[in-house]
Parts: sequence; structure tokens; C-alpha cells
Amino acid sequence: MAEDVISARLHARVRRDFPDADVARGVVGALRVLADELANSRQDTERLLAAAVLSAAGDVDQFRAAIRLARADWRDLLMAGELGHGNWPHVLDEELGSP
Repeated sequence: MAEDVISARLHARVRRDFPDADVARGVVGALRVLADELANSRQDTERLLAAAVLSAAGDVDQFRAAIRLARADWRDLLMAGELGHGNWPHVLDEELGSP
């Protein structure tokens, strides 16, 4: 089986931010599609996907907006998720926990 593009710590964050199991499954599915769509960005996949989750802050409508933003310009998504600067690995660890 191929490795999941969504890390265990990002899965945990999705479950925390979106406690309804059906909603969380939908978010995870959308993240998998987004990972495929942004594969050519040459950016860290976890960083991109986490930016969508973090910018949504548990709000499904905000998550949908983050997905639209990513499709328009993934750099704007990174800024919205506060992962657009050089310290993004540290911010990601703070938000998701150490890998």
C-alpha cells in the first residue's frame, strides 16, 4: 500500500479541529485531492495541507475557501496558514506536534 500523503500528526489535527467523523473524512479526502493537484509545486506536502487545515480553524466553510485559495495560488494559502515564512518548520511543529 502506498504511503498516505497525510501525516499522522496532520490526521490528528484534522480529527481535533473537525470532530464530526463524516466531516473529518471529507476534509481528509479533500486534502488527498489537493496533494495530488499541488504535486508540481515542489513544496513540502505536509506544509501545504497543514496550511489549509490551520487557516480553516475548524470551520468547514473556511476550509473550502482554503482549498479554493490553494488552487488559485498555493503561496497565498501558505501565508493564510501562517506557514509562508522561513520559520515554517517550527510553526508546523508547534501546531501539529513533533514528527
